[in-house]
Amino acid sequence: MKIPQINIDDFDYLLPSERIAKYPLENRDQSKLLVFKNREIADNLFINLPDNLPENSLLVFNNTKVIRARLNFRKSTGAKIEIFCLEPTQPNNAELAFQQTQKVEWHCLVGNQKKWKEGLVYHQVVIDNNKITVAAEIIKKLSDGVIIRFEWNGNLPFATVMEAMGQTPIPPYLNREAEDIDTERYQTIYSKHDGSVAAPTAGLHFTPDVFNKLTSKGLKTIELTLHVGAGTFKPVKSQTIDEHEMHTERFHVPVHTINALMNHKGPVIAVGTTTVRTLESLYLAGVKLKEKVPSNHISQWDGFRFNSSLTFQESLDYILKHLNDNELNAFEASTSIIIIPGYRFKVIRGLVTNFHQPRSTLLLLISALVGDDWQRIYQYALDHDFRFLSYGDSSLLLSDSLL
Repeated sequence: MKIPQINIDDFDYLLPSERIAKYPLENRDQSKLLVFKNREIADNLFINLPDNLPENSLLVFNNTKVIRARLNFRKSTGAKIEIFCLEPTQPNNAELAFQQTQKVEWHCLVGNQKKWKEGLVYHQVVIDNNKITVAAEIIKKLSDGVIIRFEWNGNLPFATVMEAMGQTPIPPYLNREAEDIDTERYQTIYSKHDGSVAAPTAGLHFTPDVFNKLTSKGLKTIELTLHVGAGTFKPVKSQTIDEHEMHTERFHVPVHTINALMNHKGPVIAVGTTTVRTLESLYLAGVKLKEKVPSNHISQWDGFRFNSSLTFQESLDYILKHLNDNELNAFEASTSIIIIPGYRFKVIRGLVTNFHQPRSTLLLLISALVGDDWQRIYQYALDHDFRFLSYGDSSLLLSDSLL
């Protein structure tokens, strides 16, 4: 296995703070759309995305739902303690964790932790005229946070409790508190499955009108789920990318989505980098099944370690056989895959995505798709008043080498 030697300094650019969109536009589909096709760059509006997609495209969406993961508690002394829930640990399945009605354990980050070494902190919230008291206790310290046990009265699902007491976990670079507008707008209109602590932001631009235009053009859509973790904002602090440790996220691909991918003959277009990571991880899972090695986790360098000639459809054959043999209706695994220049895409032929932070693994993924043209694309966006990051404008990136 040969890991590309990449210096993160080569993926830096000047992003003025005023170019970071602090709030969403009034209308989702009126954001600007940069179209990169045939190595040419054009300016458009997102409502016109369907007009710019290749014929017979299949768009793949991440239907994860952002949870209100920022929870405020107080000690008996009055000290405020903020808990940021990252992912459930007991039970470790998000769907099951949200169904719990008495207690649950989560991997969390804690603000003001120096004032909370031990003991219980509390939050009271009224739900359907009933006063619910939620207690939190640190039960284990980790290198990257703590495990916290939450307990509450009222026999309500944790999903209901979190929704009532939590705040939307908007990105830290917005430098503001969450507001009412974020409850609706930091969420895709097709979100279904609770579990993310960051939105799959490429999907924030889609509206019913855009979906209607996709349908009228005969373009198909399917969905999968990857729960986005806070690690998506993790900066690359090492000088070279081989020293960077990627975060891990869980994904879920139902069998009907796998069958749709298996039977589709045209280009596959990913909506968002989380969808890219899921699709490419799905391919690698099939390769690992063929090689008879564990496929329940795709590690950081598996995309370079498994240099397989297997096609995507052949890989899906192994996945479907695995699901059939085990009487499963979906493929579930975790992934910490890294996609950087030198990576060979096996699934996608294009990408809908926002504009990403300098020196980030997401920018490296963009470069893996379009090569050094990422610099032209981002300079064009800066020169033509595009808005950047989560609430910013969008782009459609189609790679010549993949179409």
